[in-house]
Amino acid sequence: MAQSRKDARGRVLHKGEVQRSSDGRYLYTYTDPLGKRRYIYANDLLSLREREKKLIKDQLDGLDRYAAGRATVNDTFDRYIATKYNLRDNTKSGYIYMYDRFVREDFGKHKLIDVKYSDVLQYYYYLLNERNLALTTLDSIHCILHPTFQLAVRDDIIRKNPTDGVMAEVKKKTGMHRNIRHALTVEQQRAFMNYIAESPVFSGWLPFFTVLLGTGCRIGEVVGLRWQDVDLEARTININHAMTYYPRYEGTYKCEFKVSLPKTEAGIRVLPMMTQVYEALKGEYDRQKEEGFSEAVVDGMSGFIFTNRFGTIHNPQAVNRAIRRIYEAHNAEEIVKAKNEHRDPVIIPHFSCHHLRHTFCTRFCENETNVKVIQSIMGHASIETTMDIYAEVTEMTKKEALDNLSANLNIF
Repeated sequence: MAQSRKDARGRVLHKGEVQRSSDGRYLYTYTDPLGKRRYIYANDLLSLREREKKLIKDQLDGLDRYAAGRATVNDTFDRYIATKYNLRDNTKSGYIYMYDRFVREDFGKHKLIDVKYSDVLQYYYYLLNERNLALTTLDSIHCILHPTFQLAVRDDIIRKNPTDGVMAEVKKKTGMHRNIRHALTVEQQRAFMNYIAESPVFSGWLPFFTVLLGTGCRIGEVVGLRWQDVDLEARTININHAMTYYPRYEGTYKCEFKVSLPKTEAGIRVLPMMTQVYEALKGEYDRQKEEGFSEAVVDGMSGFIFTNRFGTIHNPQAVNRAIRRIYEAHNAEEIVKAKNEHRDPVIIPHFSCHHLRHTFCTRFCENETNVKVIQSIMGHASIETTMDIYAEVTEMTKKEALDNLSANLNIF
């Protein structure tokens, strides 16, 4: 039978109570509704237990306030997110980040039972028109608020979900639609990669963007890629984790890296290397073997392949800034060069690192008809995601296919 823990005076300590040997102070450990470990301290055991009682009372008051319909939208969101035990760390962090940034200090302070459909609609218009949010960002906020209110519906706190139908109304009234993420054309992606390869300023990015464009991996999967995930002999890459970059503490927007599983179960996969990817990784390995490997450590993981000049791994924002610098420099030089050569310039449009994943998938769909193979390589959880891209590519290649048919079949 396990013995009870006792303090220096022989008093039995309750679960969660500890007396520190360093200074004799007492502390009580508990987990808040968001799953975060919290501590309360006291100089003596009696004071600690008084604070414990107050904590328990506050927690029960929060439950009573929710049940009595006195909870705010913030209270309900905190309750909702605490129930999502199956969310990936990066997904959960993303939800909390979006809510805290756009909702908590404003709309989140409204009393839950007082929120009406028109309140939500007015708030969404405010985010679009006053704060200039993109529709995709508003959609992300809606995807957090809708299940938050739905939880209150299921708990019989409110009768209807006031967010139902709001996004459809916004799109109808504003004529706005989600921004369609277009892939780079073959000419544009070649211009981008060739410019990097020939640039004395940006050539250091070439291996990174070769792997990003040549695998179709998510940005978090590439920045977190380690040498132990790469088999140069078998020419395969094992995607078994991703790197997230989100705020980790309340009251601050400072971001930190954290290792997470890939976005979905389908994201765990082994990718064969294309020749260009193999050559980029082999060259990078030979270079690092001479100059030294990365010493960066994140959550106990090390051996990262791609790092910046400070020795830390790249964060997605830094990658997007690099992309912008590259295509702006290319376009400026290309306009002058094309004018001198009396031709139209090849202009690279604005794009982000995720467009490279979309570009890879588009090129893959143009050359592969088995959508299950495409889904497996891309790590799509749903075949619908793959089919959406495949259908878009098919639409673009209809005319080309019919032109080829006309040229190759003399049927008229």
